[in-house]
Amino acid sequence: MGRDSEKATDRSFLLAGRRVAASRPEPGLHVVATPVGNLEDITIRALRVLAGADAILAEDTRQTAKLLERYSIRRPLSAYHEHSPDAARARIVDRLKEGAALALVSDAGTPLVSDPGVKLVRAVIAEGIPVHAVPGPSAALAALTASGLASERFLFAGFPPQKRQARRRFLEELKNERATLVLFESPHRISESLTDMAEILGPRPAALCRELTKLHEEVLRAPLPELAAEMAERERVRGEITLVIAPPAEEARKATAEDVRAALDEALQRLPAGRAAAEVARRFGMKKRDLYDLAVSIAKGGH
Repeated sequence: MGRDSEKATDRSFLLAGRRVAASRPEPGLHVVATPVGNLEDITIRALRVLAGADAILAEDTRQTAKLLERYSIRRPLSAYHEHSPDAARARIVDRLKEGAALALVSDAGTPLVSDPGVKLVRAVIAEGIPVHAVPGPSAALAALTASGLASERFLFAGFPPQKRQARRRFLEELKNERATLVLFESPHRISESLTDMAEILGPRPAALCRELTKLHEEVLRAPLPELAAEMAERERVRGEITLVIAPPAEEARKATAEDVRAALDEALQRLPAGRAAAEVARRFGMKKRDLYDLAVSIAKGGH
């Protein structure tokens, strides 16, 4: 029997040294979460769906092939990613209309989270075809869990823009969000991004999570300025990075102009204008430069 024929008939997977039969899942698109690093994080349900599906659509077939090899899953595998043409998406939808059971996976983690799969899911939903979520690993949730920061309300904001001006506008828009922020960033931009975050968001507590669940996993917990300094000192940064940033302090959100003025008056009793402005800026989550002129004016007896 040829290799393609073998793939077409073999619906099983290997678990703890035992071959496990998998039935064909119900027709529709199955959105399957896969490990962000450690291949043992796959769920048993995900293995059954991948092993039983008519075919698997992967953002990166090379990456997914490693997972399939680990569990000895032999199913047809094809690429679906951000560069796939509209015609490829239309062919997938046509196949689903015919009753196929297809599995969609991303490079790692949960599909549709900073991932092009959303276009396909929308097209499938528009045709009235069932979409089944097969939940599992997520870098955003893993980082939030490891950060130790407030998790009752959080906002996943994806990747910041690559260009500095756009990134700074993006951060200004997030500045007053009353939620813990979760973001992705690439290793070659992390230093400059953290510098902008420290300046715009202030010295908020944060966690930098790198290579989550992998051999060289690292979680750094510190205020944003300290994380920025740490990354700037490293000659090279590698691996996938997820940032978790605390929301603005309650005090900062409720501060009025009168509060800031009173704090500056008090600080100027002890400190020169520059240091007083810096202290009050940290206290209220503001920028030092926005308070410096006012501090100088107060110190000179201005109103």
